[in-house]
Amino acid sequence: MFRNVAELVELATSKNKRISELMIEQETEVTGRSREEVMAMMDRSLSVMEQAVERGIKGVKSHSGLTGGDAVLLQKYIEKGNFLSGETLLDAVSKAVATNEVNAAMGTICATPTAGSAGVVPGTLFAVKNKLKPTREQMVSFLFTAGAFGFVVANNASISGAAGGCQAEVGSAAGMAAAALVEMAGGTPGQSAEAMAITLKNMLGLVCDPVAGLVEVPCVKRNAMGAANAMVAADMALAGITSRIPCDEVIDAMYKIGQSMPSALRETAQGGLAATPTGRELEAKIFGIPLDKRE
Repeated sequence: MFRNVAELVELATSKNKRISELMIEQETEVTGRSREEVMAMMDRSLSVMEQAVERGIKGVKSHSGLTGGDAVLLQKYIEKGNFLSGETLLDAVSKAVATNEVNAAMGTICATPTAGSAGVVPGTLFAVKNKLKPTREQMVSFLFTAGAFGFVVANNASISGAAGGCQAEVGSAAGMAAAALVEMAGGTPGQSAEAMAITLKNMLGLVCDPVAGLVEVPCVKRNAMGAANAMVAADMALAGITSRIPCDEVIDAMYKIGQSMPSALRETAQGGLAATPTGRELEAKIFGIPLDKRE
C-alpha cells in the first residue's frame, strides 16, 4: 500500500484518513485477518507494554547488577515537584526506563521495534495518557501509527543495532513514538512525518556499544533520551516547525551512516563505551574473568 513516508502521507491526506487507519487496513489485507482480529492482537501488545511499565516503576534489578531502580528514582523525583524539565516529559523518560529495566531483568516486553529499544514507544504513550485521555482504541491506534513508520524504516533502512548502530534501534523507536504522539494530539499526517524526521535526524550516528555485550549500559538510558527526543520533536512538529530534510531522505541517510560504521560500533561490544576501562572492568566482573586475564 505504501513504500515510504511520502506515499504514506499522500495516502492519508488524499483519503482523509489517519495513518493508524491505513496501517490497520494494510494489516488486514496482508494477513487476511479481520479488523477486529488485528485490533485484538495489537491490544494484547498494549497490555504487555502496560504490565512492563507498571512492573518497572515499582522497581526491578537485572541479573548482572548493571541496571535497575532508576525508574523508581525518577518517579520519586517527579513527586517532589522541583524538577527542571516538564512533568510529562520526565514521566515518559521514567516509563521508558522502566520498560527497559524489565527487559534487562529478563521480564516480558514488546519489541518496538526491538527489545533494546522497547521503552520509547510505551514510555511516551503512557506518559501522555493522563494529559490526552485517550480511549483504549486510541491507544491501540497509537501503536499502529508507530508501526507504520517503523514499517517504512525496516523496509528502507534498518532497525537493527548490529546492522546500523543504535540510531537504527532507539533512533527509529523515537521517531515512531514522535509520529504517533502527533497523531494522538490531533496533528496532521504531514506533521507526524515532520516529527519523525526531526527526531531521527537528531539521533543520526548513534553507535551501538553495549557494555559486556548486554542490553543494559548504555541502552536503558538511551531509551530515556529517545523518549525525551520524541516528546520534544512532537511538540515542535505540532507547533508548525518542519524538517528541512524530508523524512525519507533522513531515513536514507541513517541507512548510509549505518553502513559506514565500523563493526566495533555495531553491537559487538568492541568499541565505544564497551571498550572503556570501566566498561572492560564491568565485563570482567560480570563474567568472572580473573584479574590477570583482564584487558
